[in-house]
Amino acid sequence: MPEVTFTGPAGRIEGRYQPAKQKGAPIGIVLHPHPQFGGTMNNQIVYNLFYGFVNRGFSALRFNFRGVGRSQGSFDHGPGELSDAAAALDWAQAVNPDARTCWIAGVSFGAWIGMQLLMRRPEIEGFISIAAPANRFDFTFLAPCPSSGLFVHGSEDRVAPQKEVMAVIEKVKTQRGIQLEHQIVEGANHFFDGKVEELMTTVDTYLDKRLGKREEQAA
Repeated sequence: MPEVTFTGPAGRIEGRYQPAKQKGAPIGIVLHPHPQFGGTMNNQIVYNLFYGFVNRGFSALRFNFRGVGRSQGSFDHGPGELSDAAAALDWAQAVNPDARTCWIAGVSFGAWIGMQLLMRRPEIEGFISIAAPANRFDFTFLAPCPSSGLFVHGSEDRVAPQKEVMAVIEKVKTQRGIQLEHQIVEGANHFFDGKVEELMTTVDTYLDKRLGKREEQAA
């Protein structure tokens, strides 16, 4: 898995990138949790989501937001991190000019950034939002939500309680042709400690439904 660097609005951005074997494969981008609370691209959920895309034949990219790891710049409370995510998608598209679609996955703070990127980039056809902190960040921009996707929360999440994101989903899920799913991982906290395997089973089941089983993808 090659280390990559690309230019973002605040300078160099550090990432990990795995190209797909097939030409024209979709792009998958994974966004990490809050930089000021230890979030990096090496977070275990980010790592698993990244390889979830790789194993489905995506060209997958994860990266450190500005000020994290070897990425230049400093934390910008959201606007700058959204610009970083847009730069990451631009870079992935530049090295995959035949890719027609993209999926975005985000964890906690990264879910908030990912949903904002979704609103701005029509080529994003699906999303996975893990532990979206709808109690801490404003998600009202999702009106309407332009793509179908999956929200996953832990039943014991005290940092970003599921009821907050349920209110968001209820507001925006009436869009015609758009389906928003919400799944609960029983016993999981905000970090899915000891429950990452159950989380990934939930994500894989959803992606099987949207994209076909992995064996079919590889065929």
